[in-house]
Amino acid sequence: MPSSDATVSSLVERSPVYYGWVVLGISTLGMAATLPGQTAGVSLFIDAFIEDLGLSRSAVSWFYTAATVLGSLALPLMGRLLDRWGPRRMAVAVIALFAASCVGMSQVRGWIGVFVGFVCLRGFGQGTLGLINNHAVNLWFERRRGLAVGILGLGMAGATALFPPLIDEGIQTYGWQTTYLLMGGLLAAVMLPLGAFFYRDAPERYGLSPDPATPDPATDPAGASGTETAVTGVEPEVAYRTWTFWLFTAAGVCTAGLGTGLLFHHFSILEEVGVGRDLAAQFFIPLGVVTAVFNVGTGWLVDRFPPRLLLGLQLGLFGAMMGLLPAVDTTAEVWLYGGVFGVAQGMQQALLGSAYAYYFGRLHHGSIRSLANTVFIGGTAVGPAVLALGPDLMSGFAPILWICTPVPLVLALAAFLAWGTDWDAAALVDVDA
Repeated sequence: MPSSDATVSSLVERSPVYYGWVVLGISTLGMAATLPGQTAGVSLFIDAFIEDLGLSRSAVSWFYTAATVLGSLALPLMGRLLDRWGPRRMAVAVIALFAASCVGMSQVRGWIGVFVGFVCLRGFGQGTLGLINNHAVNLWFERRRGLAVGILGLGMAGATALFPPLIDEGIQTYGWQTTYLLMGGLLAAVMLPLGAFFYRDAPERYGLSPDPATPDPATDPAGASGTETAVTGVEPEVAYRTWTFWLFTAAGVCTAGLGTGLLFHHFSILEEVGVGRDLAAQFFIPLGVVTAVFNVGTGWLVDRFPPRLLLGLQLGLFGAMMGLLPAVDTTAEVWLYGGVFGVAQGMQQALLGSAYAYYFGRLHHGSIRSLANTVFIGGTAVGPAVLALGPDLMSGFAPILWICTPVPLVLALAAFLAWGTDWDAAALVDVDA
């Protein structure tokens, strides 16, 4: 039962299941709704910008890279606002701005409009709306946090698989301007009212607990009642002084940046070792399936094993994959490469989605996670440029892949060396004073 001073919500009270599952459902849908701001969504319009607006491919690429970095710089502010205002109000405001950004993209007529549009799409969609969805789920789950975050990742995976063909069909049939109008209209007409109706702030506001484990009444009488009075967590400044924060953030930069680079140069890397385009395209089949499976599977493991241990396994696998990639040249090896990449990517998404709340609590999770996201996005922007140094300055991709391979392996070693310390026992205990 909610406490007497709790906010009354008939929707929460009448929910036939724990309301956190409803929050997970709307957040998963919200993650799918970020697609117009994701690379998979924006890339569908690149040729149209080049042909209709007279822009070069290299110019559009640099606009996109710069806009990605610039859009991410607002995330720390958005994170602080998220902690202050809560997911519900922030979601309504950001979805409205995101929808307006799509409508605005339908009106661009030159490079300035394209650049400003990229900043808005990346900042409101891929950046802030993605942050809101992750934060909302972390607020409502503790015992099943890993599983919930893993399920959240399926929203983006499903959207990437289902919507790009529909968007491309819209571009071919109605034109890119009308397609952007339709996407903005759908966000405003569907996602905005659903978000306003179903998103909720922390469960404590409604007199509920965040999916607590079954307590021992003798040692935790407050927990036995099923309610908590306050959201707990450390101050962002404390979290930023910990090795844990920077280890997970560095791991995110490493695997997100280099992973983006591998996908950006995918066909060229495999062409260098004699793999044809048709076979190289088959890589995406195991990649998509395995990513989805390990997103949920790793989430289940996070609820049972320390994230730091799982991070070490993920980084070690990613490093080994990079080192062996130049030897991939058969059908079986291409499929194996896609599967291993899927394991690494699925693990990364689930781990980074839950680790910050696991170690630092929920009170300032939005602020803490937003700084990490800013650094992640910067990594994804520079990753393709780093790998491009191989063919530009060396004999091909193999040397740069081998140069980069030790980076995830060293981070994996750091994660393993720290495993079993107090840092894995509970949040907030690894402050580097």
